[in-house]
Parts: sequence; C-alpha cells; structure tokens
Amino acid sequence: MIREVSAGGVVVRRFRGRPFMVAVRVKGGTVLALPKGRIDEGESAAEAAAREVREEAGVEATLVEKLGDVRYWYQRSGERVFKIVSFFLFRYRRGSVRDHDDEVDSAEWVPLEEAPRLLSYRGERDMAAAALSRSASGK
Repeated sequence: MIREVSAGGVVVRRFRGRPFMVAVRVKGGTVLALPKGRIDEGESAAEAAAREVREEAGVEATLVEKLGDVRYWYQRSGERVFKIVSFFLFRYRRGSVRDHDDEVDSAEWVPLEEAPRLLSYRGERDMAAAALSRSASGK
C-alpha cells in the first residue's frame, strides 16, 4: 500500500455581498475541484495549501483555519493508494483566476452556496459545505 499526503484550500471572496469560492477545472474541463497538491519537504500542510491555491487558481489568500481532512483510496499502476488531503479555509487577498498554472484547465469563482452541489468529489463537497457553514457564522 502507498500512502500520500496532500493539502488544498477553499478560498472565499465576496462579490456583491455573496460569498464565492475558487475552483479549478481538470481532466479536460470535466471535473470541478478544489486546488490541492502534494506537500513539499519542509513545508507545512497550510503552506502547501496556500502554494497550491496560488499555483492552480492564480490567487493569494490569507489562512483562516483548517476545515478538515478527506481520506480516500484509489488505484495507481495496479497499486492501492491511501490518500489524505488536509483542507484549509482562506480569505481571498489578491490575484486573478486567469493566472493559473498549466496543471489545471481553468480556474473560476463559484457561488459558495452552490459549491456543495457543483464540485465533482464528495469529500470536497463536504469541505465546501463546512466553509459555507463557517461563512454563515461570520468566520
């Protein structure tokens, strides 16, 4: 069994009083996901999440708090991989979704209240729902 650890972020920004979050499109634009990736050596999970948000979504953000972990299994080259992704809530600071890197097809702002329905992966939908509940409580 292979074990992988990654980190990702839910970046929230308000447009006209409504909360939006940044999402990325991958796999030919067919999958809507949260920006995430491997934690580099010497980097904390929160630092990795901020870096991935900057690279994949083109935006810089301020850490608010940890949202939670998503755990799942997948197959790679015939081997089972157990993956844990730690997700963090961020507040948008600056940048443009047009400045994403080539690891993703595109980046976009999605209404936060719709994200739990629109994101492709269940664990990421749960993280968006957690961000929405924190946003509603004023965090």
